[in-house]
Amino acid sequence: MGSEDVMAERLAEKAEKSAIWVAGFEEEAQREAGVASVVTDLGAPVRVVDLWGQPLDGVPHGEKAARLLVVEVLDRPDLLPRALKALRAIDTLADAPVLAVVGPRSITQLDPSSGHDDFIAWPVPSAELYARIRQLEWRSSAYADDERVKLGPLVIDMQTREVAIAGAEGGRSIGLTAREFALLVALATRRGRVLTRETLLDVVWGADYDGGAKTVDVHVRRLRAKLGEALPLQTIRGAGYVLR
Repeated sequence: MGSEDVMAERLAEKAEKSAIWVAGFEEEAQREAGVASVVTDLGAPVRVVDLWGQPLDGVPHGEKAARLLVVEVLDRPDLLPRALKALRAIDTLADAPVLAVVGPRSITQLDPSSGHDDFIAWPVPSAELYARIRQLEWRSSAYADDERVKLGPLVIDMQTREVAIAGAEGGRSIGLTAREFALLVALATRRGRVLTRETLLDVVWGADYDGGAKTVDVHVRRLRAKLGEALPLQTIRGAGYVLR
């Protein structure tokens, strides 16, 4: 089996789950040898959105969340923020990782605050496109076992008690105190559940702890300062905290 066959087989494994969405301008998005064409050749299901049209139209209600959103702006990277604002309004695309596709001469014009997770200068070999797709999907994935918990780019190693934020350059390690690590684990292993301050005190500090619930807020602020956007932690007023 050739390398392209292997890539196609791996991308097609998720075909029944969700599609890769490609947004571009008119015929550019569906041109031969364009991103949509190459991704399709790799075996992945593809949805194409015309950015000159109405991206909010024609999206079936309840459609599965997109695996990835590829936005082809080529020589107009200045249009990326506006395009993403419209596309993010679609529930299916609200949380999808974004790969921006620009022309080689436009790389320096791409604003890093445009809202994309990674970019690629087009054209590139299909193997590189495949690698970028896999990297973005891994960074946005979530799983948990006895040794590690992964929430998007945030990786918690239970055995070594290390925390890292994955990134295109290999990621970076985050130093946490023992109590901060214990609080993070308590939140991560109970993802989706609203945890009161009293519950967190009992789990992290123990039933015999004499301090007040405010200590939880202090440690939450420290976690947020260290982990930033990699920590999808929401404060529920009057109730506590929930990791989304």
